[in-house]
Amino acid sequence: MDLLTFFTATCFLLAMPGPTNTLLATSGAGVGVSRSLHLLAAELCGYLAAIALLRLALGPVVSGIPLAAVALRVAVTVYILGLAVMLWRVNARELRDGAVVTFRQVLLATLLNPKALVFAFLLLPLQAGLFDLLPWLGVIALLIVTAGALWVTLGATLGNGARRRGRPELITRTGAVTLVAVTGLIWLQSFLSA
Repeated sequence: MDLLTFFTATCFLLAMPGPTNTLLATSGAGVGVSRSLHLLAAELCGYLAAIALLRLALGPVVSGIPLAAVALRVAVTVYILGLAVMLWRVNARELRDGAVVTFRQVLLATLLNPKALVFAFLLLPLQAGLFDLLPWLGVIALLIVTAGALWVTLGATLGNGARRRGRPELITRTGAVTLVAVTGLIWLQSFLSA
């Protein structure tokens, strides 16, 4: 894959709503852009760690044992649904008091994000060694931070609108519903591809 195709595909992948983007937007909506920027480091670390883990260890296991892929999908689903329940239960006072979304939540959601599979096995050259992947990973890192900042900003913009309407709970409830929808799409895709 040439660099332009890789760049375009990576941009589209990172622009799609998913668990990490939902959490970033929810944080931006809840506490604003400046108080959410540290979450971009969690996103970046999560993606890079997931890609490395998938490429080095988990990829051979998942491809060799179909039940391992199902177990991984179940673990991702349970975690994402747990985040959705947590976001749904947040009240307006908690939104005013501080960050609803934590560094740890973004890191774990990103480690379990199905997009990491696409990066690890579809977008990155499969036969490339670690040092050969460094330029590709540099592009991914730059785009991850850029897309994450855009999701935080989008969330902050939508959150301001919800607060002006006197409905701050819409911020986290929209995030919760989006996470449930993403989980449903993950399972639908897996059934259709089976």
